[in-house]
Amino acid sequence: MPLTLKDVRAIAELARIGIDDAEAKAIQAKLNDIFELIGQMQKVDTSGVEPMAHAQGAALRIRPDEVSEKDHRDLFLAIAPQSEAGLYLVPKVIE
Repeated sequence: MPLTLKDVRAIAELARIGIDDAEAKAIQAKLNDIFELIGQMQKVDTSGVEPMAHAQGAALRIRPDEVSEKDHRDLFLAIAPQSEAGLYLVPKVIE
């Protein structure tokens, strides 16, 4: 079902976008082209196609889970205004 100019203006109003008649006609043509393409894709028979995780069949490379940086916890806690037992102390903000 193609969009009418009235539909395009209503969508623009909902999106709070100001468009003139020439822009509305151009947008109408583009949206109708998009909807036509969607219609063509919906007609394709995909009943025998298995779902895929990736369009090209690529697999994720898994790297080893190794520590790559030193522990800077004590350094960061040293510059905190207040800390206790390895935690930052912050003022209470809920009354």
